[in-house]
Amino acid sequence: MDDRFNTIAGWVLFAGIVGLGASIASYKYFKGERPETLGYVIEGVETESEGPAAPPPLGNLLVDATAEAGERVFAKCSACHTIEQGAANGIGPNLYAVMGAAIGSHVPGYAYSDALSGKGGNWTWEDMDAWLTNPRGYADGTKMSFAGLSDPMDRANVMAYMESFGGAPARPEAVVIEEAPAEELAAEETAEGAEAAAE
Repeated sequence: MDDRFNTIAGWVLFAGIVGLGASIASYKYFKGERPETLGYVIEGVETESEGPAAPPPLGNLLVDATAEAGERVFAKCSACHTIEQGAANGIGPNLYAVMGAAIGSHVPGYAYSDALSGKGGNWTWEDMDAWLTNPRGYADGTKMSFAGLSDPMDRANVMAYMESFGGAPARPEAVVIEEAPAEELAAEETAEGAEAAAE
């Protein structure tokens, strides 16, 4: 019985040594160099942009913004804010005529956070857009716990709704965004294709 066990153990050990030796030999023989660029180039496919596309300028968004759409989005805000003239404050201040009013002090008697009341100035369209995007990013330390509105069109609609309650400054101008002519784009793509083929 001892002889049989030794024979089996010897063959297992031999198989392990052969496997290890084959692994080392094949690694040396088949070792490949790491390519400069990982992956394969697929012809005719556009490359991804370096990040998310920037939202259109605020003035362009406000051209299409409506108070009616803003009223629907404002439903999220109405859990803490009122907007009708003379309405009582909720958890947050009444927002009647807030556009163009002093930041952090437009409702007398409301206890604004130091972070917001220390901002100074008046609510411009750009300030309100930044505030609605990320209140804590705009005024770190604010009492407002709302995460913000990520959709630029939702923000523009809410601002149009607040504008309908008075006090708003002049809207920012819409910016004409010029697109590169199709001929230039085709020339750039051809040049990029030639560079990729040369590599």
